[in-house]
Amino acid sequence: MTYSTDSGSDVEGQQSQLSLGTAAARNLATTTKSAPQMQEITSRWLLKLLPWVQTKGGVYRVNRRLSYTVGDGRVTFTNTGATVRVIPHELTELPLLQGFDNVDVLTALANQFVQQEYAAGDTIVELGQSADRIILIAHGKVSKIGTGKYGEQIVFDVLADGNHFGDESVVESDDNWQYTLKAVTRTIVLSLPQQVFEQLMGQSEPLRTHVDQFRALRSQPQTAQGEAAIEVATGHAGETALAGTFVDYDLSPREYELSIAQTVLRVSTRVADLYNEPMNQTEQQLRLTVEALRERQEHEMINNREFGLLHNADLKQRIQSRSGAPTPDDMDELLATVWKEPAFFLAHPRTISAFGRECNRVGVYPTSIDMNGAQVTAWRGVPIFPCNKIPVTKARTSSILLLRTGMEKQGVIGLHQTGIPDEYQPSLSVRFMGISEKAIISYLVTAYYSAAVLVPDALGILEDVEIGR
Repeated sequence: MTYSTDSGSDVEGQQSQLSLGTAAARNLATTTKSAPQMQEITSRWLLKLLPWVQTKGGVYRVNRRLSYTVGDGRVTFTNTGATVRVIPHELTELPLLQGFDNVDVLTALANQFVQQEYAAGDTIVELGQSADRIILIAHGKVSKIGTGKYGEQIVFDVLADGNHFGDESVVESDDNWQYTLKAVTRTIVLSLPQQVFEQLMGQSEPLRTHVDQFRALRSQPQTAQGEAAIEVATGHAGETALAGTFVDYDLSPREYELSIAQTVLRVSTRVADLYNEPMNQTEQQLRLTVEALRERQEHEMINNREFGLLHNADLKQRIQSRSGAPTPDDMDELLATVWKEPAFFLAHPRTISAFGRECNRVGVYPTSIDMNGAQVTAWRGVPIFPCNKIPVTKARTSSILLLRTGMEKQGVIGLHQTGIPDEYQPSLSVRFMGISEKAIISYLVTAYYSAAVLVPDALGILEDVEIGR
């Protein structure tokens, strides 16, 4: 056999094979395999950190002191093009109209609201002016500004869509605005003049009766948190007659029912019988199914409209960022809402990144704390845990949660029920359902869970923070 040696080129690649190739050798080799991997699996810090409370009977009742704070929710709007209208039933979110169910009167009130638009920097109401209208913020961000001790302007709060003002003042003839409202962004508000409200009240006996009941409710002695006051005498001398008192309870306490997440896992009997080395196929299928179920559980505990934390925070515990991005000042403000033994922050990883950028910008560097061997970013000693279940909107905004946890601290708790039939993990069962005529084994996988906020100041939310790119 003759080989070409032109230009001294390498000709070994044209020679006959002298040994067994790797491709053929792999037919006789044992392959090292990993267990099935799943990108959906996360650290699920919320499920790890929440104290879990046994919930017999599937229902947990949160008993509280009687509270006179009613309504105080956020109003929802609808729009046709540029025209914005308030949904009539949503007016019952105002403390003045909470519990009022006359649809005709609510519709008449909703139709009388007038739409007004303000540019950034415009004044909506001025401190000291007569509070002669109900104002609803339909869209935009508004600063609530007051006067400090030495005459300087102070931003009391930053409010946004759904907030409202003046609904209590319209039933008082001599009230003035105690603050200035100034638009931070382009803002759309709906307003109802006091004169129009009084006209409708004169035409409706049910509305007039409801307003009288509201005035009587406001006159009840109560704490700064709106709870029925407990009369206590202090600093007295001699034989002073002491006031009697009792602790009144809420007659309609909130009840949390355990929610459910379920799926049916199907495994072919042929697969289960023949392909179990080196890993059991049924166990691996079940492991990944349980992981997916736990991921959905955490998602529901944050986003579910009935019991999810994002929807069950008290409106007074929701704050807005001052500048858009989550700054150290905003985090301090959030700590002021849950100042009694806060346990941890919860934020989307991109939100934590945005907070880090703001800290770098102002030259502030958060500390880190050790959490089971992992270094976790902390602010004022309170750890910030990542959670990708907190949504990020198309406008690149998200929220940051701050929780106090545990029954002893009147905080946020997780609810579950252990000891259920065919329990595979606490409050999660795997139940054999049988084998079909097509030789498919079925398992019913079920998880029961919920979350409860024992008192309103156990949960605070910094809403609509801008996280950029």
